[in-house]
Amino acid sequence: MKTKNSILVVDDDLAHRTMLRTLLSGWRYAVAEADDGGSAIEAARSRPFDLILMDIRMIKVSGLAALTEIKAFNPSIPVVIMTAYASVETAVEALKKGAYDYLTKPLDFDELRLTLERAMDHCRLKEENRLLKESLGDRFDRRNLIGRSAAMTRLLDTAAQVAPSEATVLVTGESGTGKEMIAGLIHFNSLRKERPFIKFNCAAIAETLLESELFGHEKGAFTGADRRKEGKFRQADGGSIFLDEVSEMSLGMQVKLLRVLQEREITRVGGEEVIRIDVRLIAATNRDLLREIAAGRFREDLFYRLNVVTLHVPPLRERIEDIPLLAQDFLARFTEKNRKSIRGFTPQAMDRLLRHRWPGNVRELMNAVERGVVLSRGDYLDEAELALLLPERSTAATSVVLQNAATIFGREDADAAAPQAFAPPPFDTTGMASS
Repeated sequence: MKTKNSILVVDDDLAHRTMLRTLLSGWRYAVAEADDGGSAIEAARSRPFDLILMDIRMIKVSGLAALTEIKAFNPSIPVVIMTAYASVETAVEALKKGAYDYLTKPLDFDELRLTLERAMDHCRLKEENRLLKESLGDRFDRRNLIGRSAAMTRLLDTAAQVAPSEATVLVTGESGTGKEMIAGLIHFNSLRKERPFIKFNCAAIAETLLESELFGHEKGAFTGADRRKEGKFRQADGGSIFLDEVSEMSLGMQVKLLRVLQEREITRVGGEEVIRIDVRLIAATNRDLLREIAAGRFREDLFYRLNVVTLHVPPLRERIEDIPLLAQDFLARFTEKNRKSIRGFTPQAMDRLLRHRWPGNVRELMNAVERGVVLSRGDYLDEAELALLLPERSTAATSVVLQNAATIFGREDADAAAPQAFAPPPFDTTGMASS
């Protein structure tokens, strides 16, 4: 039988180290040993390992100190920490420093074997994803996501790198910025794209029903449970689940979600059967989770489980050059929906859109255009329809917008972007589409 990957076992307890060597060799791993953190660092520098299994407390150089130094020169190697002093603090500290996972002593051999296999699969997938990223190019499906601003270009570039991986993703941003669209973009550009993509808003369900909705329930589990129900995680098996507004979960539910992420298994409410799941989690929030942690409303260990990769969706006011593109797309969509023949925006209307602050972001822009289409009586959406919806901005803010508008529309200087410069012909949907 072919020998599997190589593992460096680091522990200053000789008996425990010998036991692990025997156990891992029996599982067909190639095993090397180190008796403290310092020798582990030297070993990791001198030869490649596929995984390091390391005790956290050692007399000379601790596991955490060794972890920090090893990750500095080899950030890709997975390190699994062992500890006999399990606590949230030590676990969070290890994860902060880059540990793949942590296990408590005395070791559960089944859990150890599963963790090692998962880590090896993780390494294999990372290499496959690296090769995939190199050949991804124009095959990345933007799924009609509109934006050519620098902020959106950076976001999409990162999303293209993250999508083919198995990494948990945390999408942050203000309400209305399009976090759900980014989640969908990640799923449909992943290796799971042919499997289910389940969307769930944690703030839309009463706390008493949240566990049942996510994990399912057995018949008779509570009043009204007249049949077994599969939860969202089971429905998403093999695919991805998007948990929006994850910060709205209670601390109790956060503990249960953390367990699912750690163990990759669920139990229905009122049931005893442990169900293995294969689900990629994409979570989103419009809150600052570090502030929520400081206020005691969000668990720090769950944050580090979710925060493997963070994608921040910029607010619309930081991507002003995308406003004309978005507005034209919404105009075409709602013109067809309402059976109208509006061709585009007047210069004054577009200027009004560029001047607005958009506290509700893309969602507010979409609603403004839809209402404008409903109210419009001519061939072009005019400022009169938008004046009922959008308040004027300050003079200082307006000057900034006009400078940006000059860049957007290719004017020679900022004066050319002033309202009087937006002379007929008006903004036309077909014209923008071809630009």
